[in-house]
Parts: sequence; structure tokens; C-alpha cells
Amino acid sequence: MSSSSPTSLLDVETKPGKPPMLRVEATVDAASWAAEQRDALRAVVAEHGSVLVRGLGLRDAAGVDGVLQRLATAPMTEKEAFAPRQTYSEGVYSSSQWPPNQPMCMHHELSYRLEFPGLMLFACIGAPTEGGATSVADAPTVLDALPTELTERFEREGWLLTRSYNDEIGASLAEAFGTDERGAVESYCRANAIEFAWQPDGGLRTRQRRSAVVRHPVTGRRCWFNQIAFLNEWTLAPEVREYLIDEYGADGLPFNTRFGEGDPIGDDVVQLLNKIYEENTAREPWQAGDLLLVDNIRTAHSREPFQGPREVLVAMADPTHLADCSPTIEVTGP
Repeated sequence: MSSSSPTSLLDVETKPGKPPMLRVEATVDAASWAAEQRDALRAVVAEHGSVLVRGLGLRDAAGVDGVLQRLATAPMTEKEAFAPRQTYSEGVYSSSQWPPNQPMCMHHELSYRLEFPGLMLFACIGAPTEGGATSVADAPTVLDALPTELTERFEREGWLLTRSYNDEIGASLAEAFGTDERGAVESYCRANAIEFAWQPDGGLRTRQRRSAVVRHPVTGRRCWFNQIAFLNEWTLAPEVREYLIDEYGADGLPFNTRFGEGDPIGDDVVQLLNKIYEENTAREPWQAGDLLLVDNIRTAHSREPFQGPREVLVAMADPTHLADCSPTIEVTGP
């Protein structure tokens, strides 16, 4: 009597430099197929960290929501967004509003929160004419490739995210917190270990310290899990960085990252992090109808610059608590 694992039931293609890919017949109903293959698909994601499903023919937000409902344990509402999005349904959003000619460097979604999605779904409704791939990188591999001295410092100190909210750049208070009422924002910050200070012009500045290295709650593998490089000032295009500093001051950037005890992170460190990410990046150009599933703790993702219209919807699911991921630093309140 033979037996087979869930992953063996799906013919997954694996090639160097490419995310694992699963091809399906375009005639299938995406939601029904996702329901039938749920366990096998989730097993593939658990094994590889991500999988690109080609041939589902996803066309709109309703179709993406149907797949999400059948694959995820629970949709997740985004809080503390760093850039505006359009909301389609619970857990289903547009891509973040970000200049098409600027990359969104490798990161783990909402890794600065105390609760973040364990599973990410990306669905291509319309592919760009050039570029725009949502690429992936394996977090344990990236961690092993980084200099030990650097990762040990981040394990000791964690990383610090600073944010400045105003009505002109980045996500507004209402977009980030779901409200702009001061009392509600302050209550959220206190409950989520975020230091805050209101500015004379009515803007808000926040600081939150988080672990840079965590353990996957299922496998126990150590993962480089943060947004240190992506949200750092040195990742901004030089002309953008100079404009923002001239306009708002060095302490008024919409976001920036530091070592956990407050020391600046130099351009050399950011370049090194992005270099290691690039050396371990897997990419595949989008085709309309594609679905990319990503284990958000095991796998970082990025968005490459693009030309032409691009519509990729994003879904967040399976809320995971930082406390369940063996954080290396203690989270303290404001």
C-alpha cells in the first residue's frame, strides 16, 4: 500500500533563480480549485516558502477574495501601513502606492508590528509591459549569508523604526491607524509598544523597537525578519532623500530605521543587506491571472520597478504574534 505526501500530489517546478511554480489548467474555477488543493498548496508553501500558481485566470478582487477565503485560516486587516492602499474586502488590498520607477526592496510584510500576516497572497490582475516582478528571497539563507558580527548585533539590540506622519507624504494617520482621533491613536500605540510624540504642527512621530531575527513558529528555523533595509533613508533615491530632509529635517523623514539602541545605520550596511538579498533573489515576470503564495516569515518579497499599467492585488492572512516567534529582545511599551 503506497502513500504520498500532499506536496507530491502537485507537480511543482523548481529552477535556480525562479520561485517554485505550479501550472494549472486555465479552465478551472480558481476558488473551487483552491478549496480542493488547500492542504497540498499550504504544504508546498511550508516546504518551499513560496509558490507561483500560473493558469488560474484571476481577473478581479472578488476572485482573489474567493481564493483567500478557501486557502487562509483568517483574513487579516492591515494596520500601521507605510503607504496608502485601496481596500477591496477584508484582507484584500491594492498594492501600496509607490513610484513605479522606484523599487520596493526586500522586506517581510508588517514585520514591525506585534501581529503580522503569516501568509501573503499576491494576484496579478494586469501585468506591466516591463519589470514589476514580485520577487522572493529565503530568510534563513539570507541570515546565514550576512556577516555574523552584524547579525549578532541586531540579535542583541533589535532594530528601531521611526516614523513621521503628516498629510503630505506616506500613509496618513487615518490610513495607518484606521482613525485620526488622537485618543484612539494613543491607545493603539500604548497597546502595541509604540512610543509617540505629537508635534507642534499636529503631526505625529513614533518609535518602535523590534527583533530583527525570529524563529519560524512552525519549523523553528531562524529567519532574518524585518524591514531594516527597505524603510531606511539610504534606500530612498538620493534626490528624494535630499528633498525630504530639506523639507522636513533629518528627524522628520516619513520612515527610517536604526540599530535597536538608536545608532544610525550607515549606507554601507544598507547596501550590504540589499546586495545579499539580490544574490538570493528568485524572480519570475508576472502574467495576468497569476497567484503567488508567500510564507511571510520564511520568505521576504520585493516589487521591482516597472513600466506600463500594473495591477497586483495583495491579501494578508493567518495573523501571527511576534511573541510566538522567539523574539530576541523584550518588547516594552512607551
